[in-house]
Amino acid sequence: MKLGTLCYIEQDNKYLMLHRVKKTDDIHKDLWVGLGGKFEAGESPEDCVVREVFEESGLKITSPVLRGVLTFPSYDFYQNDWYFFLFTANDFTGNLKKSNEGELAWIDKNRLSDYPMHKGDLYFLKWIQE
Repeated sequence: MKLGTLCYIEQDNKYLMLHRVKKTDDIHKDLWVGLGGKFEAGESPEDCVVREVFEESGLKITSPVLRGVLTFPSYDFYQNDWYFFLFTANDFTGNLKKSNEGELAWIDKNRLSDYPMHKGDLYFLKWIQE
């Protein structure tokens, strides 16, 4: 089993999204996703999401809110079962930097379905907005 985090940073009715365009063998290639990644040894979900968001964006989130735990059984591109801790955050410091994962952009929450993303992401994005 693998553990990871996923975070949607909110500001002015927008989410900070990552367009995954930089890695050729990326299972998320050309899709828009939230920020996050894999746990390092000894990390709590909160520690992981703060570190991953900072590494990918340059933003230091404070008080991330756990919205749920997503499970992805091994299939197609996942060779292991995954548990993702889903967070939102709206308090942060710092300035956006270029990401080695892709291009960052603030996307209006009401326009997320206009962007290519994993089909399932639209379901839990709707749930966290409700």
